[in-house]
Amino acid sequence: MKIFDCPGAPNPARIRIVLAAKGLDSSVEFVKVDLIGAEHKRSEYLEKNPLGTLPALQLDDGTYLAECTAITEYLDNLDGNPILTGKTPKEKGVIHMMQKRAESELIDAVGIYFHHATPGLGDDLRPYKSPEWTDRSVWGNKQRDKALQGMKYFDQVLKSTPFVAGQQFSMADITVFAGLMFADVAGIEIPETCVTLKAWRATVAELPSVKNRSGQNFDAEDLRRLGF
Repeated sequence: MKIFDCPGAPNPARIRIVLAAKGLDSSVEFVKVDLIGAEHKRSEYLEKNPLGTLPALQLDDGTYLAECTAITEYLDNLDGNPILTGKTPKEKGVIHMMQKRAESELIDAVGIYFHHATPGLGDDLRPYKSPEWTDRSVWGNKQRDKALQGMKYFDQVLKSTPFVAGQQFSMADITVFAGLMFADVAGIEIPETCVTLKAWRATVAELPSVKNRSGQNFDAEDLRRLGF
């Protein structure tokens, strides 16, 4: 199998955590895609994933899977022992519900703010932005506010359960963790009142599958290009 991704980018990081959790790191070949150079928007990559998003998984038979939830489902169920997507119908239902909320209320909101209300990843990606999404004071700040509300929501959730979807670490936790990582890059700080969320983040950061994932950050050269 091959994973097309950019080390350290939020969504690729989600799949790298999945691979580490499942012990599949050595079973895949990582193919770096130049995210800052908009390589994922060019025809060669669009043949693999027409939506031009990262990551993408190429199976041994040539099939391509995109979207983190789909890739996670595939990898988690390869050995018949899912640990991230649920075993019972109830577990699966709750995990998928919280996964959707983690995407819509946090990581996607951060992404829209970052890519359309800040300089984002630079000039090469600017042609792919929607002009109506570039007003920092209106649309961008609405998405920033949405992400902050998402953080407050998950802070409340985690006051009654150790993980986002219940008693076990799941793909919903991975998505929230990656969303917070993305928020760091975008300059969106976790509200001071979200004490439980901050404590959960510190705990998750020490899990072997999270701590040992490959490519935690953008390359130093990439960071310099971005002005960080």
